[in-house]
Amino acid sequence: MTRSRSYIAVPPGATIKEQLEYRSMSQKEFASRMGMSEKHISRLINGEVQLTTDVANRLEMVLGLPARFWNNLEAIYRDKLAKAEAENSMDADAQIVKKLPYKEMADNGWVPAARQINEKVIEMRKFFEVVELSRLSDRKLLPKIACRRLAVTEKADYALIAWAQKAKLEARDIAVSPINLEKLTEYLPQIRKMTTMDPSAFCSALAGTLADCGIAIVFLPHIGGSFLHGATFYDKNKIVVGLTVRGKDADRFWFSLFHEMGHILLGHLNQNGTTEEDEQKADEFAKETLIPSELFAKFAAGNSFGEADIVRFADQIGIDPGIVVGRLQKDGYIKFSWHNDLKTQYTISA
Repeated sequence: MTRSRSYIAVPPGATIKEQLEYRSMSQKEFASRMGMSEKHISRLINGEVQLTTDVANRLEMVLGLPARFWNNLEAIYRDKLAKAEAENSMDADAQIVKKLPYKEMADNGWVPAARQINEKVIEMRKFFEVVELSRLSDRKLLPKIACRRLAVTEKADYALIAWAQKAKLEARDIAVSPINLEKLTEYLPQIRKMTTMDPSAFCSALAGTLADCGIAIVFLPHIGGSFLHGATFYDKNKIVVGLTVRGKDADRFWFSLFHEMGHILLGHLNQNGTTEEDEQKADEFAKETLIPSELFAKFAAGNSFGEADIVRFADQIGIDPGIVVGRLQKDGYIKFSWHNDLKTQYTISA
């Protein structure tokens, strides 16, 4: 018997059991009279197997009730069972939807706007390409994500799952060459030079360069509460790198990008998440790639951090001045309120 809020599905086996009790007939004897195994009869009574036309005909001979009676019971049972299971599934998925950032997803055009919870469930199932949202607990259906985010909460986890799915969907239409990490390493200096370019110039160049390495880069809106800057994962024959875009400082954008490059080149993909050590190593990779420690140490030793000094140093090493400002602020050489006018603000369309 299966129950939901609105339905009770009782298998025909319950009626068979009543008939056997009325006749004081054991299942063993009944199985023999039906010409079937005891195991199959037991499963039939418990509703674990379908009552077929052949079985209905046999029941008519053994129990005297017409085959159409049994066929009708089976049809009613299967109909109510499907409705009960669907209702229970909908109720369970409704709880999951409440944890997902549906409104923001709708505002960004990822899913249609909806007010009714059942509508949201249906749209989310389509978005995640699953028959029911409870399938998202199956780790095999989710990418093994390496990502940079500032905090880990249940809300952030659900936002990450939604964000990564959108990145996966967007990346499907991006053609890339076979994955080649050696080529990516060779391209790092070329990518670093793009820090001095305007997004209108570097976005297409960056996408083309990474595609040549087997990497699809996707720019997506930030999802509130996700604490997410970027995420990277394998999807079939390509690597997907997703970066959040909002009024973002150039230093944060490039640090996030090279952080994700670090995850790729340091072998942090295809594992169940990243460790704190992995994140620290990816941070160090980004830090060192953008401004090598040896060069930064020499500059910092001069203890001259005026705007002209920063711009001169940035020009010498071929990088955006705002990235130097961000490094000085992060390492405590200057206050976070200093020289922010040197930071370039990016507006990248998602």
